[in-house]
Amino acid sequence: MQLKQALQRAIEDLTSHDVGSPRLNAETLLMFTLGCDRAYLYAHPERKLTAEEDERYSQIVSERASGKPSQYIIGHQEFWGLDFLVSPAVLIPRPETEHLIEVALELAAARKSSPRIVDVGTGSGCIALTLAHELPQAEVHGTEISNEALDIARINRERLDLGRVKLHRCDLLEGLDAEGQFDLIISNPPYVSEAEPEKVQRQVRDFEPRVAVFAGPTGLEIYRRLIPQAWDFLRTGGWLLMEIGFSIEAQVRELLKGWSEISTRNDLQGIPRVVAAKK
Repeated sequence: MQLKQALQRAIEDLTSHDVGSPRLNAETLLMFTLGCDRAYLYAHPERKLTAEEDERYSQIVSERASGKPSQYIIGHQEFWGLDFLVSPAVLIPRPETEHLIEVALELAAARKSSPRIVDVGTGSGCIALTLAHELPQAEVHGTEISNEALDIARINRERLDLGRVKLHRCDLLEGLDAEGQFDLIISNPPYVSEAEPEKVQRQVRDFEPRVAVFAGPTGLEIYRRLIPQAWDFLRTGGWLLMEIGFSIEAQVRELLKGWSEISTRNDLQGIPRVVAAKK
């Protein structure tokens, strides 16, 4: 089968299964199968796939049609221009989380000294490692409760040559011996209510790690635990940055009573996405 025929077949298959952006997905999976870039696909439309390539491509297209995210199939996701290894053990890094990085860098730029930062619930390590990449003088830590996720974060740390980032297995900040020592605590916690699974896409609900998506009955459970812990671990004048979900801004602000300079950063769709608060 020719490359262009295989691509069209995949587009039709993904379209019939209501997969969003079917052409983009089909191209991404074909590039992964052939180990090529998009330019190659369009420069060689009549190139014939080997039987092995055709079988492999059909297999991974079927996986994507079932709802499995393409990032888990190819094992990679770009974040802030960096390439991160991902697996079903970690939440897939998303563009909206880059707003956390933007706010963190703005706060770091306003400081006279290099900040001490901890990313709570680091997952793939995308937040902690990105900040370490952008702030070479900063001391950066990441905490994670999942051993499997920590393994992915460690691999990404080595791939990005950021061995100075310290990774800790702990539940939020519990057990971390650094009370009152951080300038910035940053987190993208789970914030979906277990009572409202329909609020997330099927591929997120069915394939991404439940512990990284669902917080509990209300969706506020992690915020209720993290906010008082962050107060204890921040220096006076330090900042807490958290990603928030749609419609919970008011509830999170309520939990931040006693903090100062509370502000919200919207994402590109105008949805409140980041809450910042100063101790």
